[in-house]
Amino acid sequence: MIDQQTSLRGGAARISVRPRTGRFLVLAVVFVCAACGLVYELELVALASYLIGDSVTQASVVLSVMVFAMGIGSLLAKRLRSRAAVGFGLLEAALALIGGTSALVLYASFAWLGESRYALVGFSLAIGVLIGAEIPLLMTLIQRVDRQDAGGAVADLFAADYVGALVGGLAFPFLLLPLMGQLTGALFTGAINAAAGGALVLWVFRRDLDARSRWLLITVNVTVIALLATATVLVDDFERAARRAVYGGDVRVAEQTGVQEVVLTGAGRGSLDLYLDGRLRVSSRDEYRYHEALVHPAMAGRHARVLILGGGDGLAAREVLRHPGVESVVVVELDPAVTRLARTDPALSGLNAHAYDDPRLTAVTGDAFTWLRSRHGRYDVVISDLPDPGITASTKLYSAEFYGLVAGALEPGGRLVVHAGPLDSRPATFWTVEASMRAGGLSTRPYRVEGRLVGFAAGPDRSRDTSKAPHDWGFVLAGRDPSVPLSLGAGAPGLRSLGERELLAAGRSAERVRPPESPPSTLVHPRYWEEP
Repeated sequence: MIDQQTSLRGGAARISVRPRTGRFLVLAVVFVCAACGLVYELELVALASYLIGDSVTQASVVLSVMVFAMGIGSLLAKRLRSRAAVGFGLLEAALALIGGTSALVLYASFAWLGESRYALVGFSLAIGVLIGAEIPLLMTLIQRVDRQDAGGAVADLFAADYVGALVGGLAFPFLLLPLMGQLTGALFTGAINAAAGGALVLWVFRRDLDARSRWLLITVNVTVIALLATATVLVDDFERAARRAVYGGDVRVAEQTGVQEVVLTGAGRGSLDLYLDGRLRVSSRDEYRYHEALVHPAMAGRHARVLILGGGDGLAAREVLRHPGVESVVVVELDPAVTRLARTDPALSGLNAHAYDDPRLTAVTGDAFTWLRSRHGRYDVVISDLPDPGITASTKLYSAEFYGLVAGALEPGGRLVVHAGPLDSRPATFWTVEASMRAGGLSTRPYRVEGRLVGFAAGPDRSRDTSKAPHDWGFVLAGRDPSVPLSLGAGAPGLRSLGERELLAAGRSAERVRPPESPPSTLVHPRYWEEP
């Protein structure tokens, strides 16, 4: 029992409010601190998933390290129980400063050092230790303000803690993130955290503090809040500097949508780069190689009705619309901001040859998986131009179940083509995609196209280290018929990067490195992040 007899005999006389009021204020601060703690946790997971990728791994690292650190913090808090009030005040100030600035430091380490994993683990440890030390100290404080047994105090504390966690968990995605963004949201949360902890100690428990402790807490909390406020004022300048470090100095468009961060750099067809969540999605230097290899083999046959999954940039649609006989093209894109930029940005709309102005093209906003389940008819050609399967949110779009839905949307003799990642640097991912397509009821023809420019990732792959940048693109052509010909077709338009002979050689190149067997990825057993 935590100093219970001493607390019950004389604790209430040392506080500056009535016991019932003091108890309410302590529980209110527990509520606020729990909400702030969960915001720090979610902010680390969200930012790490954006900067590093694979949200499952990042969430596992943050949660496991933080829970472990909370146990350490609880043990360390034993040493502070004799001076619980001043210890809690200093602890909350430290938590506010570390948690509030964690997003800034994490993003800075990624922008200027190119690595944020160590910072992620460090912040998870520090924040976990400080959160873990809160409850023992609060337990001591609440027993000093009200004549309550230890069991009742624990129940009240944890009730307030859990409700606060609920509010923080809901506030992060629905309030802080859309209104303030990750950096400002974390700084604002830190300021609330510091103010709540400092106010509780300096008001309710001020009689427990000597003059030195009181001035120490006032100085520390004012300094922390001032630092967080200053960082909030400068956060826009910081974001611009960090963005230049990541994307270069010619950023034209930077927009945080409800889905992702969209960045456009370069002003013309020869220098345009499109980044989605930090991944170079399109480079005008070599995008035509990627899109010609993606689209035209699938168009060898009937292609009156074409469905493009992803591809909101309009570049796959540009290649589709070059074929005579195309009657309708439907583009299903999750982020409407991408399609808006593809229509209105002069450089991007010029690069896609103003595909969205063609009356045959219809743009739909929605998730490809959900949209296919709604059964919107059948198509002669389906082109999958989606983010990389290693990004957890996209893993379901490379599952056997997803390809089963696509197979159901194909006309007899229809064809599907999928970008499955670079075959030379990520063979396990590529062959898992191919196996998943076969498990979905499709016959497959893999092919690999080389000539990718080093350091550029036109397609869904991120590559910051040019020495490790992939040199090829891997594709899989598939259909419901047992045999799918790998051909450009007699009516194919002239291509800059690909001919019939090169396409057949691309198919042989992929088949030469086919492994004996690869298990498919399913919704209940996704496999893409297992590749080292």
